[in-house]
Amino acid sequence: MGSFGKLAKRAVETEMPVMVKIQEVIRGAKNAMSLAQGVVYWQPPKHALDKVKELVWEPSISRYGADEGIPELRAALVKKLERENKLYKSSVVVTSGANQAFVDLVLTLCDAGDTVVMFAPYYFNAYMSFQMTGVTDILVGPGDPMTLYPDADWLEKTLSETKPVPKLVTVVNPGNPSGTYIPESLLKRISDLCEQAGAWLVVDNTYEYFMYDGLKHTCIEGNHIVNIFSFSKAYGMMGWRVGYIAYPSEVEGFADQLLKVQDNIPICASIISQHLALYSLEAGPEWVTERVKTLIKNREIVVEALSPLGEGAVKGGEGAIYLWAKLPDQFVQDFDVVRWLAHKHEVVTIPGSACGCPGNLRISFGGLVESDCRAAAERLKRGLEELVRDGMVQ
Repeated sequence: MGSFGKLAKRAVETEMPVMVKIQEVIRGAKNAMSLAQGVVYWQPPKHALDKVKELVWEPSISRYGADEGIPELRAALVKKLERENKLYKSSVVVTSGANQAFVDLVLTLCDAGDTVVMFAPYYFNAYMSFQMTGVTDILVGPGDPMTLYPDADWLEKTLSETKPVPKLVTVVNPGNPSGTYIPESLLKRISDLCEQAGAWLVVDNTYEYFMYDGLKHTCIEGNHIVNIFSFSKAYGMMGWRVGYIAYPSEVEGFADQLLKVQDNIPICASIISQHLALYSLEAGPEWVTERVKTLIKNREIVVEALSPLGEGAVKGGEGAIYLWAKLPDQFVQDFDVVRWLAHKHEVVTIPGSACGCPGNLRISFGGLVESDCRAAAERLKRGLEELVRDGMVQ
């Protein structure tokens, strides 16, 4: 078919997933090492994997479960939210990962044509979720030039001056793609501004356990706030696809509308995956934080590899598994740089243009054990030294 005439405009006008493009780059670059995809190098807790092996023959594993999640996991998550996140008035729906949780919320809270707010650099999948559901009026706020924190002054002005008022504001804390942590006072201010304006605030806490330098992750609660969480990174469960939504229990009708959407996308998250999530929770947050500590060295190795870009070029990394690096001004076509690094220097990163900020790179330091991370970082450093010195010489 010669044109997109018979395909949905929604889909056609949604950006291609950057990870699909990056997977093509990796396939085309032999022996490339990846500092691109947001993954961790560990697997789920061994005792949890051993226990789910025994469940394979259990008939209930092969049947549908409750849309909102198996009761034992939901009960465990409500306790976890109270104990760890200080969320006391939240109910839980288990989803097929945090991405699906976000799509559920966009379809539950937003109509096509609504205005929404995010901050650059933004998480590309969240941006695409808005595009493909017809929420095309996406206001992208700036991050602070020094810290990349969301600009709350800009938000205050935008919420007061935009008519109709934006339906939803979303942040990732700590950040993807930047690894920037939003301090509690700033998160509270963003929340207060949303509440005053009558806007929803959706906070993605996927990287809640990934905090460095003595920083502590905090959550906030309110009848206008929805929190998203994930098992993917914390427990090395990327392929098992389990996330969850913590929504305000007191908001009438919220659960009913959310479950309409949930029933039409996964029906329920994979049952065996939910059991693995339940068993993984038994290992406790300490199991996760022990592994996160091993990433501190990886972060240090990658920061050093980015040094050819000069002072002040590297930001973020207080949390999550990412660093954000500014390329020299002439390299605003950052995907060209990503391809060149992959083919010439056999190391893969993510272009900042996928996150609304051309001329930058997102580097993930979570997916490789230290020795492999060191090898990938050496390639990256060599590539950046050459880029700064000679440009993209083939």
